[in-house]
Amino acid sequence: MQKSNVVENANPENANDLLRKYDKGSDYRELKGFAAKVISAILIIFTLYQLYTAVFGQLDAMLQRSVHLAFGLSLVYLLYPSSKKWSRDKMHPVDIVLAIVAAAVCMYVFVFYKDLVFRAGRVTTTDMIVGLVAIVMVLEAARRVIGWPMVIIALLFIAYALLGPYIPGKLAHRGVNVSDLVQHLFYTTEGVFGIPIKVSSTFIFMFLLFGAYLEKTGMGEFFIDAANAIAGFASGGPAKVAVISSGCMGTLTGSSVANVVGTGSFTIPMMKKLGYKGEFAGAVEATASTGGQLMPPIMGAAAFLMAEFTDTPYIKVISAAAIPALLYYFGVWAGVHFEAKKLGLKGLPKDKLPRLGNIMKERGHLLIPIIIVVYFLVAGYTPIRAALGAIVASIVCSAFKKETRLSFWDIIDGLKKGARSAITVIAACACAGIIIGVVTQTGLGLKMGSILVSMAKGKLFLTLFFTMLTSLILGIGVPTTANYVITSTIAAPALLMMDVPVLAAHMFAFYFGIVADVTPPVCLAAVAASGVAKSEPMRTGVQAARLAIAAFLIPFIFVYSPQLLLIDVTVIEIVFIIITSLIGIISVASALTGFFIAKMSIVDRLLFIAGGVLLVTTNYTFNAIGLGMLILGFILQKRSKSNTVVA
Repeated sequence: MQKSNVVENANPENANDLLRKYDKGSDYRELKGFAAKVISAILIIFTLYQLYTAVFGQLDAMLQRSVHLAFGLSLVYLLYPSSKKWSRDKMHPVDIVLAIVAAAVCMYVFVFYKDLVFRAGRVTTTDMIVGLVAIVMVLEAARRVIGWPMVIIALLFIAYALLGPYIPGKLAHRGVNVSDLVQHLFYTTEGVFGIPIKVSSTFIFMFLLFGAYLEKTGMGEFFIDAANAIAGFASGGPAKVAVISSGCMGTLTGSSVANVVGTGSFTIPMMKKLGYKGEFAGAVEATASTGGQLMPPIMGAAAFLMAEFTDTPYIKVISAAAIPALLYYFGVWAGVHFEAKKLGLKGLPKDKLPRLGNIMKERGHLLIPIIIVVYFLVAGYTPIRAALGAIVASIVCSAFKKETRLSFWDIIDGLKKGARSAITVIAACACAGIIIGVVTQTGLGLKMGSILVSMAKGKLFLTLFFTMLTSLILGIGVPTTANYVITSTIAAPALLMMDVPVLAAHMFAFYFGIVADVTPPVCLAAVAASGVAKSEPMRTGVQAARLAIAAFLIPFIFVYSPQLLLIDVTVIEIVFIIITSLIGIISVASALTGFFIAKMSIVDRLLFIAGGVLLVTTNYTFNAIGLGMLILGFILQKRSKSNTVVA
């Protein structure tokens, strides 16, 4: 099998160390002996339970979700130690006890389901104790696999619910007593067992299992080699390879940090070897990897939540996300291209790159499961059925070639890997359920929306600006699924009050929650990339934010022009918006790089930035002015280039 040199020279041990350092969800125990067999058995049984309910139908809502959460929380305590001081190759007795307690409080709902229904909201002393313990278990599980940021947010929401009468201003409410709060958060489908866990226990788990089998077949290596064949020879080729491969893998992994470390271990050394500085190489990978969560069909599992929250068919959500995602990657690609031209960087020699024809001949069949999942969704099948078909197709199609064929033990390992990859999502969704429960019980979402609209004095642009800042802050250090839950609950209502279409409002909040991963000062994906590139983290973050400029423009475009999300659109309208948006994004990217066909002066930059921004608006007069500015800027660039050649 033909492989690119960079794949052969990758250092998986270093990648694993970096992943453990920057992604808490990847820092789990590596057990051996009897303990490892027990964990493996639990993981396999968990996956088989999910497959059974996917094939034969889900249980009643609370029953389905309680079993799902019982598996998830118990595995968190078994696989993730409470402290870094505890052994990572042995099970700690305290964690075993906590795993049993976590499973027991969740199964309490399953076992006493009928009694809880007949009590109709009345909480007994036992219910109260079990509910309190369960909430603590959820928070501690989230701390172990996600970290403190989300736990602190959840605790602040709980405090807000309990201290409502003592809060000054518009955020005040009549307050919630502990008994009512516990009942709402743990014994209804509005809290811990709300929409996030509903989606986790159905759609998300199946697509994570699908991703696990794709990875087992070698899809990641396929994407990297194919990207090398397509763009490796172009100006700044390795950086463009990073954009393509990270975008393809990012939609499957659902984690910007995991994607950065996974593909970045291959692409960042390539970029540095070609001549890119470490900060820029890390920034390219961070930006491309983060954008994978914006790319259909999976979008880091957030698409499933968005479909539920907005009551929109899943296929419509991913269709709406397609054009903005492509524009985002086009913006990153443009930034990479102009940087390469500015530095005079060439691509890799063609004789050192794999041939696309050979790659497709050897491993092109690995694309069939992805084609099948898209076909099933377009044909109207449920996401669960689409994922099931894709899982089966992954196993069957892998057998077409000896090099990709999955053995019996590979299939078993896929069952374990699928369940293990779901653990972080389960903890995040359960913790997010606490936040949603407080919001629904106190009306905080509407209060926050009113405050944002009031601050903006009813002006849409200012409302968008304040919503952007809110989403960027709320998205710091939080995984994709929980990120979207928080931003859509707190930030999106402000846009809905301004009559923004519901899908555009949710997509706006989602975009900026995701972009927080590359926005300083935290910029978690950029920090992880700096670890791979051995570069200065903050500079890497600044470069990443510059490359992600399209992500800061596109949400404003689709709010003012919902046609970009295929909402009430004609073919002519969408073509016009795409063309003007592309030109605008290219212009802004070149201005931020300081190069188009020659190095830019300050005047050139101002013309390209102003012209580009005016082109991404929907006002035809502004479009005309912006185009005029760009024409003038291009004339000045041609003159600069001529002067340079003459000199």
